[in-house]
Amino acid sequence: MSGGLAIDVSGLTKKFGSRTVVKDFSIQVPKGQVWGFLGPNGSGKTTTIRMLCGLLVPDSGRGKCLGYDIRTESAAIKRNVGYMTQRFSFYEDLSIRENLDFVARIYEMKDRGEAVDKAIAQLGLTKRQGQLAGQLSGGWKQRLALAACILHRPQLLLLDEPTAGVDPQARREFWEEIHMLAAQGLTVLVSTHYMDEAERCDRIVYLAYGTILARGTVDEVIANSKLYTWIVTGGEVRDLARELHDKPGIEQVSVFGITLHISGTDDAKLEKAIEPYRNRPGFTWTKSHPSLEDVFIHLMGPFREQVTG
Repeated sequence: MSGGLAIDVSGLTKKFGSRTVVKDFSIQVPKGQVWGFLGPNGSGKTTTIRMLCGLLVPDSGRGKCLGYDIRTESAAIKRNVGYMTQRFSFYEDLSIRENLDFVARIYEMKDRGEAVDKAIAQLGLTKRQGQLAGQLSGGWKQRLALAACILHRPQLLLLDEPTAGVDPQARREFWEEIHMLAAQGLTVLVSTHYMDEAERCDRIVYLAYGTILARGTVDEVIANSKLYTWIVTGGEVRDLARELHDKPGIEQVSVFGITLHISGTDDAKLEKAIEPYRNRPGFTWTKSHPSLEDVFIHLMGPFREQVTG
């Protein structure tokens, strides 16, 4: 991999009919790192992942994945990438072991028995290997899918919202596995809606309707947002939130339980807007850094009318 990059693409654009799903997308991902893809539904994350692994050909743009040209060497890319789709895509009437053995046969692995044994052991599936996939909980289905992804010893994992619908414990265990794999030299690109998962990544890329709005470490993305935030606790924060909405200088008001986040991009105007409320009894006001969620809500401001859910 020239330059130590697992992914090196520039100007990728993909249209479906008259709709541009991905526009002028460029990233360079060093090998051995974990990168997060974030963005609302319909933002182009899945389409981008499919272009990177050779399942879709871009309308324009160029680049390499694992040193292979994404246009002309897609077969080689597929052999060296583990791709985990959003939906569980294994045979529910086959056991864990049978599903993994089937995947190993597809890859024509000569040592498939040994490879299946290793994947089962690595993902903690030994005691459940005879269980039918259709009887597994979301967390165990997730482990099966990850085991299938690493079965053929790929150099890159592309994971499309892999933890959707699983409990917090299963998500935490999944991310521990991801970082163990990265420590062994595997590169990981994962799309997610969870802010706590984004914070586990070396770098994040935020997409909105095919366009990159932000990229970098979590700290860099927060700093570059130029967003100022006040946190209010105590009292009836919901009532206060209703009063503050649409006040000049206040661009965002979000309730988090008994806490209120108030944000704006002009520090002086924001302070002027909240000044009349600062002396109300029962509230504590603290100036703070915005959270990653604050930043992403702010970034989505110009696109709110396009949100489709």
